[in-house]
Amino acid sequence: MTRWMRTALFAGFAALAAMSAAAQEPDAIFKKSTVWKFLTPDDKLAVYGVDDPDVEGVACHFTLPERGGFKGMIGVAEQVSDVSLSCRQIGPIKFKEKFEQGAVVFRQSRSVFFKKVQIVRGCDAKRNVLVYLVYTDKLIEGSPQNSTSSVPIMPWGATGDAPKCGEWISG
Repeated sequence: MTRWMRTALFAGFAALAAMSAAAQEPDAIFKKSTVWKFLTPDDKLAVYGVDDPDVEGVACHFTLPERGGFKGMIGVAEQVSDVSLSCRQIGPIKFKEKFEQGAVVFRQSRSVFFKKVQIVRGCDAKRNVLVYLVYTDKLIEGSPQNSTSSVPIMPWGATGDAPKCGEWISG
């Protein structure tokens, strides 16, 4: 390997590490083993929770498979694209700023090979419903596997009228 190639490889890994560090860390809720592995970590289903950073009062939970074995143990296993999502109103909804349809709520790297999982948000203004989509993609090709969850915006307690998400869409 030439010196130039080593430098480029190091710069790529440094950029990837910086990207991962900037991502919001989800709360690990629990993990359940699905395939037992001898002397290495098991394959698992992992359940995580995140709060919408721009819409107070909404939380999402998503489940991802995590590969175990030797490759999973050292962090180079190619993670599969299966993912599920459930989002709910957990308090009075307050929009912090205007957003575009398809705005990123959460993004996290899933492998060394430039795969990431993303949760994006949209607004169905006609029904006053926030719509969340989770999917995985790669630098070259993505996956059609995805999951969608919707959150009807409802009054919460004695807070009065619920906000209209259509008034918070930019563009």
